[in-house]
Amino acid sequence: MNIMMLLEMASGAFPDRPAFTDGSSGQAFTYAELFEAAKTRAATVKASGASRLVKLDVSNLGTPLCLFTGSAAGIPYVPLNYRLTDEEIEALLKRVTPAYLVTEEKRAKTLGGLADVSATQTSSFVDAAGHDLEPVSEWGMDPEEIAVLLFTSGTTGIPKAAVLRHKHLVSYILGSVEFGSAEEGDAALVCVPPYHIAGIAAILSSVYSGRHVVQLPNFSPEEWIALCRKHQITTAFVVPTMLARIVETMEGESTANMPHLKNLSYGGGKMPLSVIEKAMDLFPGTNFSNAYGLTETSSTVAILGPDEHREAKQSADEAVRRRLVSVGQPLPGIEMEIRDDEGRVLGAGERGEIYVRGEQVSGEYEDRGSVIDADGWFPTRDAGSMDEAGYLFLEGRADDVIVRGGENLSPGEIEDTLLAHPTVKDAAVVGIPDDQWGEGVAAAVVAKPNETIDVAALQAWVLEHMRSSRVPQIIQVWDELPYNETGKLLRRVVKAEIAGD
Repeated sequence: MNIMMLLEMASGAFPDRPAFTDGSSGQAFTYAELFEAAKTRAATVKASGASRLVKLDVSNLGTPLCLFTGSAAGIPYVPLNYRLTDEEIEALLKRVTPAYLVTEEKRAKTLGGLADVSATQTSSFVDAAGHDLEPVSEWGMDPEEIAVLLFTSGTTGIPKAAVLRHKHLVSYILGSVEFGSAEEGDAALVCVPPYHIAGIAAILSSVYSGRHVVQLPNFSPEEWIALCRKHQITTAFVVPTMLARIVETMEGESTANMPHLKNLSYGGGKMPLSVIEKAMDLFPGTNFSNAYGLTETSSTVAILGPDEHREAKQSADEAVRRRLVSVGQPLPGIEMEIRDDEGRVLGAGERGEIYVRGEQVSGEYEDRGSVIDADGWFPTRDAGSMDEAGYLFLEGRADDVIVRGGENLSPGEIEDTLLAHPTVKDAAVVGIPDDQWGEGVAAAVVAKPNETIDVAALQAWVLEHMRSSRVPQIIQVWDELPYNETGKLLRRVVKAEIAGD
């Protein structure tokens, strides 16, 4: 069991079908070309003596080529965040040496001088010239071998290297994708960073289904729209902040004019109700799916599907309608529980930490071992609740909970109330020091276009809809909230900014 077998199957079934196209340069691989290139590059990498294949660059043809080359060479693929500083990148590289590094020209020259780092330019790696060794003809099929090492964002400390073994990734693909299910002509637009688990999952799921992938290296709503129309994209994945910008760019239009876009998936952060409702109006014939997953779970573990989106949007039942901001129900093969701080399983509507269990769940870190308990459960550190029907609602990170006078307050619950106000476009709630209550509630909000936020009126709105303890004692109006490139709200930045005001 090796992810290289997914590419081998695709190459055998539809060798001449387009596999990947760089949306910037127009360079492309068919499935047969990608398969042969991976075998040839694997020989080059093995000859270098490297134990890790590192990719440090934007999304391009080198991305899928590196992923499958690592598997063919029998070493882990390690995509790094190219937005990090040189100092941060060097620190990560030292943790994965001896390394074969594929990167842009400038960094190939500087980082190639580090001990135990053999660097090559991405263009040289993709180009067949210079790779004249006999291609590898076989690769290990041990499911326990490491396929990918993904570094966490490191927002609260030193980044951890999450271990994803071949068994985890293959289990996810076999459990969620039907082989060869893409029709000839189907095309997916991928704009998530290559060092994010969603980027890895997009490559593997597209290959197994036989879908053509168009890569967008650097997201902009205008370029996303242009590529969708140019390539007649049928499937796309975005994070909530991307979808919000796409909707904003189409402000004033009654339709996106993309009848070819059959499926639009999103995930990676909380989706405001107003954004998804507008998006569904702009793309009336598109099937929307909201996916929830983590690096440590090999991507998606819960999903809100197209039918559930439509049912929730059209329902007059508030409980059903609320599911439009949920992440749906667990995938087949995934078990999920909500637990309190003492580990007790909670009932419907009760908020706690999300635990998951299943074959695709790794929960392991290099040099730190596994955090999965004796019964196979992985603590996600995400907070949430499930309704009576098993729909999961995210409430941020477990350690984001505000403890005010001994009462646990969920930032997500307060944010939902703020977002329901007609003048509020975006909201972030954090805890701040309070001499009387231990922690107080503060919020940063963003106004909708052509709207003005009245802070006192907004506090009154929260009081009307929630208990007084949940009313933010401080509300600041910002031009925009800080998000990282994968759509995660940088709550620590909000907290530091408000606390330092």
